[in-house]
Amino acid sequence: MSVTTPETSSSHLLDNPAWAALTGPHAHFAERLGRAARYQQDVAPFHALLDEDDPRAWADLAALVGPGGTASVRGVTEAAAGWEVVRTGHGVQLVDTSLRAEPDREAVRLGPDDVPEILDLVARTEPGPYLPRTVELGTYLGIRRHGRLIALAGERLHPPGWTEISAVCTDPDHRGRGLATRLVRAVAAGIKERGEHPFLHAAATNTNAIRLYESIGFTLRRRTAFSLVRHTGAAAPRAAV
Repeated sequence: MSVTTPETSSSHLLDNPAWAALTGPHAHFAERLGRAARYQQDVAPFHALLDEDDPRAWADLAALVGPGGTASVRGVTEAAAGWEVVRTGHGVQLVDTSLRAEPDREAVRLGPDDVPEILDLVARTEPGPYLPRTVELGTYLGIRRHGRLIALAGERLHPPGWTEISAVCTDPDHRGRGLATRLVRAVAAGIKERGEHPFLHAAATNTNAIRLYESIGFTLRRRTAFSLVRHTGAAAPRAAV
């Protein structure tokens, strides 16, 4: 199968991956009003706008979250009218250009019964947000030692033709043994078997993770901001689609 690079025609989907996912393969997880959408609140904390420069999209988002409601959106560092920025972080988006994907014999498929262990590992390692139903977004793989979950990686955002690898984490007592790399390769193997292309996000400050991803075949595609915003105005009417 040919390798898709950041310059291919479908890469524009990755400029707004949450919107592409919520209006595409993940539509069954979506709550949508016109030009705004979000994941069901126990699935993922992400919101998306069709166009962050469109006041109608912000009006739809306001109607979706309600007065005082918050939204986690990408590409926004300044508040729109009726909103305030609570906090902003900067991240990077990387795409697979030469990753060697391969199954891992020790990796096991995780499901709803494993959520308490997953949440415990995520709380101790802080790879990013993970909610009780996040496991439903795609394949999650883990490695256990003596029955205890010590490493994790899985699939999150799913724009058409692409799948994000996320929740990559390893118990602090087991780091430095290549477990994260093995799980990234194993998750990527499943993605590529479907004819899709892996990508991922990392905090811009997480230079160790970025170096690791680049060393195994990911290429920096873009830098972006991720902000938590709060609706401060009155409830807005839904804009026409």
